[in-house]
Amino acid sequence: MDNPAAGRYRLFTMRIALSIMVCTASLSTEAVSQRADLSTLLSLHQELTALRQPIVVDGVADYSIAAMARQRQGLLRLRTRLDAIDPTSWPVADRIDYLLVRAQMNDLAFTHRVLVPWARDPGHYVDLIRSLPYTDTPLADTDRSRFVVSLRAVPVILTRARAQLTRPSPELARMAVFALERSDEVNQGEPRRPRPPAGVIGWYQDLVDRLTTTHADLVPHGRAALAAVSEYRDWLVARTPSMREPAGVGLIEYGWYLKNVRMVPYSVEQVRLIGDRELARGRTLYAIERHRNRGLPELEPVTTAEEHERRTREGERLIREFMTTKKLLTLPGGIPDRFETDAFFIDRSPWGGHRHFWDEITYRDPLNNHLHASIPGHRFDGIIQRRHPRPIRRGYSDGTRSEGWGFYIEEMFLQAGLLDQRPRTRELFYIAQLKRAARIPAELRMQTGEFTLRQAIDYLIDQVPLMEENLARYDLGIYLRQPAYGMNYTVGKAQLERLVSDRAQQLGPAFDLGAFHDEFLNAGMIPISLIRWEMTGLDDEVRALGLLAPPRTSR
Repeated sequence: MDNPAAGRYRLFTMRIALSIMVCTASLSTEAVSQRADLSTLLSLHQELTALRQPIVVDGVADYSIAAMARQRQGLLRLRTRLDAIDPTSWPVADRIDYLLVRAQMNDLAFTHRVLVPWARDPGHYVDLIRSLPYTDTPLADTDRSRFVVSLRAVPVILTRARAQLTRPSPELARMAVFALERSDEVNQGEPRRPRPPAGVIGWYQDLVDRLTTTHADLVPHGRAALAAVSEYRDWLVARTPSMREPAGVGLIEYGWYLKNVRMVPYSVEQVRLIGDRELARGRTLYAIERHRNRGLPELEPVTTAEEHERRTREGERLIREFMTTKKLLTLPGGIPDRFETDAFFIDRSPWGGHRHFWDEITYRDPLNNHLHASIPGHRFDGIIQRRHPRPIRRGYSDGTRSEGWGFYIEEMFLQAGLLDQRPRTRELFYIAQLKRAARIPAELRMQTGEFTLRQAIDYLIDQVPLMEENLARYDLGIYLRQPAYGMNYTVGKAQLERLVSDRAQQLGPAFDLGAFHDEFLNAGMIPISLIRWEMTGLDDEVRALGLLAPPRTSR
């Protein structure tokens, strides 16, 4: 006869074993389900990336009403599939990937619901045809057929533009006309010319002139494209007085974009306060630095390309040595021995041209721009980004994170001592700080209609030493057409400084600034609120943004 106690023990152990089997099976099922959801997420990301690109036929991108309706419907189908995924039990890194895909969908939804550039912005079509005449001639045989297709597409694109611009903005139309007729003398993205052609029309005339001597058989195509560009300008000039669409999106939509696309944990009013604070701080520091340096000789701008290149190389050598010696971050393998600069030298004096703002800064000392744009700024940052092992992050580019890092490192290097022996250069860093901070009130007032572009230009000139009309117009035009771009620098810097503070508080004496910078860069070019969550475990910002709530359909 069995021992009753032994029988109860066997029953107990059997129940435990059964429970373990059930739990194991449940965990296994959950793991399989999560892997399937992650696979679906990657598929959605790939489909969304393809959907965002317009269909191109014979060199012409299709922005017709029907094509955009198909894109919008495709987005709705992808969003439905995304909302069917529940990521709440996933590890933080995977949940971040989910939120990145959601933000990209929100971005495309915002483009369709608010920006609608194919219907509102005449400059959208200028952008499509702007760079073609930058093509070097003579053409290689392998490039010829593709170039001819693009050249023949220009009249088609601009003919369609007239039909598709159903609600154009007069402010955006005037900006497009300016780009067609005149050079802003900033030369970003253009071939380097001491005296650039007069706007996009001038570049097409320049192309026709070059084709005349190198490819005479292509001249008729070139002249047809030139005629189409000129006719588009004339059409805009004639119709601008009757246009009524506002250029700005208003603060409600601006705030929606901040939260749902950029994942910035601040309201519009908080962004405004951050800008005002940084503007006052920059002006105060600049005044103190000027007082401290009184009596010292002013920096003289370089006068030759050779001297500018010498100073740029000297500046990069100083940056690399300082960064390595002070252990501010790690230079991984495969980094170029030298980085190019986007602040190249042009002698404008023979034809009476004037230096723009960044000329005035970099010709005096290229350190600020080289830090921000090259190393360890955008060019260096981009190399790290392209090596990210996660495909969703590798293809992501958040402007607040990118420009926030570029702006942060300017003051970080200054405070770390890079400029201890360059007192007048410190003044240039504070001028750049003023410029970045002044963008916020200018951008917000343009988005509400309080400022026209002209008034915003005047405001920037009034607020920032060395500022002039050309660079002000170039920058502010971008911020009017791309809401929340102007705030990227100062707001991103503020977020990054908070993250430094949080991490230093968490780690105490174990905090290492260089290790922090490495970890930050290796997280990817994603919203800083998400990097903060991953690095610190603090989820207050993502909770405040509603990012941990159940999935919901975007507006």
